[in-house]
Amino acid sequence: MSVATQLDSFRSSLRYEARELEFGTSGRRGKVVDLTQLEVYINALGELEYLQSLDVSEGGIVRGEEFFFARDLRPSSDSFVPEFEGRGELAQAIVAAIRDSGMLATNLGAIPTPALACYALARGKGSMMVTGSHIPFDRNGYKTNSSKGELLKHQEAPIHEKVAKVRERLYGAARDRSLFDERGFFKTGHQDLPAENEEGGDAWVERFASFFKDSSLGGMRLLVYQHSAVGRDLLVRVLERLNAEVIVTGRSAIFVPIDTENIREPQLAVIQALADEAISKHGPFHAIVSTDGDSDRPLILGMDPATGKAHFFGGDLVGMVVAEYLKADAVVVPISCNDAVDRGNLASVVEAKTRIGSPFVIAGMEAARRAGKGRVCGWEPNGGFLTGSNIERSGAVLNALLTRDAILPILGVLFAAAESGLSLVDLFARLPKRFSRAALLTPIPRSLGSKMVAFLSPGPQHSAFEELQKRLASFFTLDLGFGTILHVDYTDGVRVLFDNGDVAHMRPSGNADELRIYAVADTQVRADAVAALAVSEPNGIFREIERAVEGKK
Repeated sequence: MSVATQLDSFRSSLRYEARELEFGTSGRRGKVVDLTQLEVYINALGELEYLQSLDVSEGGIVRGEEFFFARDLRPSSDSFVPEFEGRGELAQAIVAAIRDSGMLATNLGAIPTPALACYALARGKGSMMVTGSHIPFDRNGYKTNSSKGELLKHQEAPIHEKVAKVRERLYGAARDRSLFDERGFFKTGHQDLPAENEEGGDAWVERFASFFKDSSLGGMRLLVYQHSAVGRDLLVRVLERLNAEVIVTGRSAIFVPIDTENIREPQLAVIQALADEAISKHGPFHAIVSTDGDSDRPLILGMDPATGKAHFFGGDLVGMVVAEYLKADAVVVPISCNDAVDRGNLASVVEAKTRIGSPFVIAGMEAARRAGKGRVCGWEPNGGFLTGSNIERSGAVLNALLTRDAILPILGVLFAAAESGLSLVDLFARLPKRFSRAALLTPIPRSLGSKMVAFLSPGPQHSAFEELQKRLASFFTLDLGFGTILHVDYTDGVRVLFDNGDVAHMRPSGNADELRIYAVADTQVRADAVAALAVSEPNGIFREIERAVEGKK
């Protein structure tokens, strides 16, 4: 390219610092102010061109066919947001990429991430979900599915190559021929989305109503905390189809970032207050149920019939109850899961623990299926539940869905309680007495988090276990209540097991500038304490490790 051409290229006209999107555990995410329509378009078009390069048997898509998309309820998903430098209308950028790749863009509207995937996969088509899931309001993103399921880790490198080629092509074009202006907006301004097709949401409701058609939640009164979850109305429809009495509360027009892996006291207090108000008007409830923002993770709380207090159940314990209810013969969970799964009725069917993230759990489930297992499922501590095989029950079949789902675990827990005649509190009390708590420290750049993990991992300067044990023990000290280190697992992050039963697992987030702690202990009080010790400010364990890594200690 000549100097004159470079000076006249579209790239030279940009009047902002472009920030390239990176893959995370659940697609591509970033701050809304950095999510230009141009950047979303570049990445989406690259991913579409990659999928078109694959054979259909590998999840490929075919030019001229339908490609489905949907969105969550964040304003930036389909509207411009003045407080974020006017950024937004991400779905419109996705539509443009779909059309410019030669596909037919079909809008399934505002529905859950798994509902979109389920509908598209049943038709052998690809899909994109515009969502930031649970992360704060000032962030957003999108997630792509092939015609076979979620994008897997081995596909990231070739996708990066496609995206780089699209970026070079668009940046190198003449500025007057670009679709975008100097700020990364479409020159055409606001664009209407295609008309919505409601079949995706209807099919999602029918999936569960059909599978549980011979069962009933009659006599069960449920409080649905709706907040800004995209699946809030579909969840109500499913529960009412199964004869539950449903009262809704907490519906919000403002986005509420609920991380079901990190439910803290302030959020529990809000939910308890909503429950108290509902109880005063309608009487007692059996449970409170909800989901995160894109409705692929459940939030489940049982009500103590004596006190009216809501009890939160973590996703890894929820997964255990549901897997037992479904009579799974193979269970796949990540290394961060509560180790109660190794001590209870599922111990004999737990497969090798995986790295953290649904792509790894999916790979583990597929391996179990190849090994001949017939009823395969998996989950993550955040509660997202996956089915790796078709599940038959009373003559009805629930087709496999290799992506996180919130409704199946909610229903599994409710039916397990109803059929056992137990309250949810008593149902979960039967599980092995191991308690977990997840928490996070933010902001911790992912690059720094990786350095902190490396600092506590085997390497040239401290390869012996005794040396690593000494370094770890200088942070996880006897004075803080930790025992002697028995074992350290490096499957994903640094997971430290102590002789007093404590587990402290440090891992950088895969899609945000966060450092997570997964704590497990013999009491909830101790699990809570371990998590708090790790993330407390300004002198918690993680901050101490950070200072040591940066040479400030």
